[in-house]
Amino acid sequence: MIFKQFFDNSSSTYTYLISSGKGREALIIDPVLENVETYISSLKELDLKLVKVIDTHIHADHISGMAELRDKTNCVTIMGDKAPANVVAMKVADNENIKIENINIKALFTPGHTSESFCFLMNDRVFTGDTLLIKGTGRTDFQNGDARDAYNSIFNVLLKLPEDTKVYPAHDYKGETVSTIGEEKKLNPRLQVKSVDEYVNIMNNLNLPNPKMMDIAVPGNLSLGISLEKQKLSNGLEKKDFLKKIKDQNSLLIDLREKQEIEKDGKIEEGLEIPFTEINEYLKNNKQDLLNKNLLFYCRVGHRSALAVQISKNYNLENCHHLIGGIKNLNL
Repeated sequence: MIFKQFFDNSSSTYTYLISSGKGREALIIDPVLENVETYISSLKELDLKLVKVIDTHIHADHISGMAELRDKTNCVTIMGDKAPANVVAMKVADNENIKIENINIKALFTPGHTSESFCFLMNDRVFTGDTLLIKGTGRTDFQNGDARDAYNSIFNVLLKLPEDTKVYPAHDYKGETVSTIGEEKKLNPRLQVKSVDEYVNIMNNLNLPNPKMMDIAVPGNLSLGISLEKQKLSNGLEKKDFLKKIKDQNSLLIDLREKQEIEKDGKIEEGLEIPFTEINEYLKNNKQDLLNKNLLFYCRVGHRSALAVQISKNYNLENCHHLIGGIKNLNL
């Protein structure tokens, strides 16, 4: 397995690169915008294909590198399902798995630091975002944070994991790089409380200043998605026109979502199911057969389908459109 930890000095943020091996698919967790070129250099050096990128929550101390990585690599952007509507291409629910080649990562809903915070469990390690830090815990006094929710997320979710589970947080301010659940139980001063009320009292009296980047980072991270206007410019069709075009005998309907998304949200009608991570290979291998087809792409909110249109044009497949706003826009 390939596992790399990057550190951003200005925001004290940890970013993680994960892959099952050289020449394979890769995933990045909590990227920082200013370091995108560093991540891309590592991907090239290791001959990795970035297919997914995750943010654990809406960050307040830096602007996420998700959108830049998406634009440069056509990867799928992911957050938990409590994130604002159109920030990312794919959302995962509590206990849902995120898959890349030979690797499964389980999403854990852990509100408290922010209302939409998730942690991500992979075998012997858990990526805790700002929920659980090394010998600390994430503040709960902004972005709909809640100290009681944080207590529940830490004590009833994270601390229930095996004690040898490695803890990789999104931040550290003292030079620590990794801990374990067992070490945090014993050594984390904020976890030595005897009740939820005691924890709430500690968290409500930290009196910390707001992050320096907060007024820039939060609005910036809330606008990482591909806007409906941009989707329209990428051969986007409103739902009425899209549904009408499906009936054309020469049309080929392609669902770009993953299996668990289709099971959860349903589908428009029978057509091809090709996950976005495989669409480039499909188009490359079938471009001659597709030249006279009208390709109709759709996904969850229109991000992946807009990118699929651009990829199609790389293979001179000009007769392609996608559904603006995705299947969520159809209210199935």
